[in-house]
Amino acid sequence: MEPDPEPTERHPVTSDEDTDTDDEDEDYLPGADSSSTSSSDLSDSGEGETLLDLSWRSKNGEIHWAPTNSTTLQFKSPRPGLTPGPSRYAVARVGELIDSFDSYFTAKITNLVTEYTNLHGRRTVPEWKDLDVTTVRSYFGLLLLAGVYRSHREPTCSLWDDQTGRHIFRATMSLKTFVLIGRILRFDDPLSRPHRREADKLAAVREIWDLWTAQLPRMFNPGVDIRLDEQLVPYRGRCEFRQRVPRKPSKYGLKMWVTCDAQTSYAWRVCVYTGQSADAPAEQNQGRRVMLDMMKGLRGVTMMCGRFFSSCGLAEELLRKKITMVGTMRKNRPELPPELLRVQDREVFSSIFAFTPTHTLVSYIPRGGKNIVLLSTKHQAPEISSEARRKPQILLDYNRCKGRVDNMDEMISAFSCRRGTKRWPMALFFNMLDISALNAYIVWTAIDPAWHQGKSHSRRLFLEELGKKLVTPQMARRQCHTPTAGDASLVSEAQADLDNPTTDSTHTTTPSCTPAARVRRQCALCRPRRIVHCTCKKCGKYVCKDHYTALCSSCPP
Repeated sequence: MEPDPEPTERHPVTSDEDTDTDDEDEDYLPGADSSSTSSSDLSDSGEGETLLDLSWRSKNGEIHWAPTNSTTLQFKSPRPGLTPGPSRYAVARVGELIDSFDSYFTAKITNLVTEYTNLHGRRTVPEWKDLDVTTVRSYFGLLLLAGVYRSHREPTCSLWDDQTGRHIFRATMSLKTFVLIGRILRFDDPLSRPHRREADKLAAVREIWDLWTAQLPRMFNPGVDIRLDEQLVPYRGRCEFRQRVPRKPSKYGLKMWVTCDAQTSYAWRVCVYTGQSADAPAEQNQGRRVMLDMMKGLRGVTMMCGRFFSSCGLAEELLRKKITMVGTMRKNRPELPPELLRVQDREVFSSIFAFTPTHTLVSYIPRGGKNIVLLSTKHQAPEISSEARRKPQILLDYNRCKGRVDNMDEMISAFSCRRGTKRWPMALFFNMLDISALNAYIVWTAIDPAWHQGKSHSRRLFLEELGKKLVTPQMARRQCHTPTAGDASLVSEAQADLDNPTTDSTHTTTPSCTPAARVRRQCALCRPRRIVHCTCKKCGKYVCKDHYTALCSSCPP
């Protein structure tokens, strides 16, 4: 399997932030201060002339690549600085399923969203009634449940419809309240935004964004292999830093840099790309700056990256920080020797290697007239697999870890809570909810591996249970009359759970029905009949939730 081509369109980013190499890591780089073999270095040794005759000069003439690894320094990869998996911070704070989500959308974030929403509501809506944290969290829960039921593209009014909707939406809040919250929801003070926006394009979400991104690396330690790539949040409204990425399914949206764990697709660090300032010159070496920013705090890992980031200079700098790199290379890089770029008269599935003391290049021919060039500071030997296509080990390791960000996007898209919006802060907020729910699932299943173990739909079960836990406190205090018996039964169950918090409603059956060994039959009272698995305790008929009444233990049956 060949690596996917990297995006051809890239937009420069400006930043005043510089990344300095830690002094304590300077001595780690094998081979002292250089990753290349120069002419003067080779001539100092007794076999200088021989090595120069056998070496390949790079296009810029600064690096000599040897066809064998005789000059390559043999060293072991550094040990990871962090133990992979949930951090001690997460293990100490996650006792229940909902705690894993609350660790990302913390109480401080929810309080800020509630405060700013009420502030904007008092200014714009006559007779505004202040929301509390419970109502805002129930709004989050309904968004997640809409994603679980794959209704994020469905019109909002149909979710509350008596015929096509679901009881849990009507039992939690009215359609009018849900739409009003989505319209008024704010993440900052709009009146003070113009002044802050002059220096920060993310001023509309900056406060909660910084709090949220600080929690991502705090909850989970990535494994040995890391992947850095871009994510495109679908959005076609007005936004000065909206990007076009043709190879992405949505084409237009908000571009984000994401550092992912290669094994679990956990989003460890996320950064929004805000584009180039109007009065700033084009940034040079953008990939280097982004890579160093996104890898802060990591050591002893291997970074898998695309050709937008890969360069010999960046690989050397990462090696000083005890980070090895494997990535594809652009053919026009000046540090590449012309010998590796030639494809004429080369056998299909053949590989040519080139070495410096710390770097390894390989040119592989997957089919006639095409070659793939990869750079690695992890591999020191010309290893080739024994399979029919004879792929080099560098390519196998790269293919094993590539696409982790795309895999995260695919997992998010399957149960996304995104709703149609004309405001880019809302599009970014929906993506924050999706990433939080995915990361919470990864952390929860790592802490409790026995939870729904072996089920292929465990993530859907997680999201459904999480959404119900978020909306249950709001359902329990509903004072208005609900329109159907099914809605009333959900409210009664929520109130019973509130009175008896030790009972987990997601793992117990309702008082008026039994699972009957999970046999599914048609409801005896529905027209058209629904497929259900609950039976009446008295007559034994199969009934749906619309045709039973929930009773507490003190009421006679």
